[in-house]
Amino acid sequence: MKLYTCQSADGNSFVAVSFSDSLYDLAQFGVHVPDMQALIDNFTEIRPLLVPNDNLTPLDASVLRLCAPIPYPRQDIICLGINYTAHAEEADRFDSDAFGGERPKAIYFSKRACPMTGDGDPIPSYPGLVTRLDYECELGVVIGKDAFQVAPEQAADYIFGYTIINDVSARNLQTAHKQWYFGKSLDGFTPCGPCIVTADDIPFPPALSIRCTVNGELRQDSNTAYLINSIASVIAELSQGMILRAGTIIATGTPAGVGMGLEPPRFLNPGDTVVCEIEGIGKLTNVVD
Repeated sequence: MKLYTCQSADGNSFVAVSFSDSLYDLAQFGVHVPDMQALIDNFTEIRPLLVPNDNLTPLDASVLRLCAPIPYPRQDIICLGINYTAHAEEADRFDSDAFGGERPKAIYFSKRACPMTGDGDPIPSYPGLVTRLDYECELGVVIGKDAFQVAPEQAADYIFGYTIINDVSARNLQTAHKQWYFGKSLDGFTPCGPCIVTADDIPFPPALSIRCTVNGELRQDSNTAYLINSIASVIAELSQGMILRAGTIIATGTPAGVGMGLEPPRFLNPGDTVVCEIEGIGKLTNVVD
């Protein structure tokens, strides 16, 4: 099933579920939760209640705003850097000092998101601060229960579902500071959505088509099966020394085709439309402001 955080015209937010193409307020199932985080925390008890029936009335999606599924995560987003081989090659070509060298271990960094940007919301361009604005389409993994010292073969049991993340990046800040947090964490730099697809809908490990277009031009086109560091290994490694709380979001890295990797590089400008798409999840669309 697909789970959404929606906002009505009066500004009220609520969680909705989609079966096929129809969207329903969770309240129709007798489920009353304040937000997606509360749904995740109580999903074991709630899941049996979310069954289609003839008494449901679909919502009019055209009058709703789709927020990021978890607008205010409990923790920063955990991100994987350089996690597709072809992207590693293009990043090294763009700036070998910042992105080159041997990588025997996974590269982890965090990304501030307060709040996360929803489907249809603008991506700020920050004139005067950002000169090289870039996109990165990524599969997001949402943890479903607290995970600590998890073995790789158990990792799938801790996944609530999957979403799409656009790891928007200010390349001039990212490379100038030699540390990625500032260049990755400006307000509005974490578009996410349009939904979370529950883990039972996607075979593990996910082997999903992942694509990104800019103004209709295909830029990224790969498959999540090509991750260098697998989802299972990442969950296992991180959880050896930290608790991955329910609702934690892990961005698994981006494939080749980002703006800095093109020859010559092509960065985003105000008015550009970025569409990130992952098979089985949907499309995340944002316009640069």
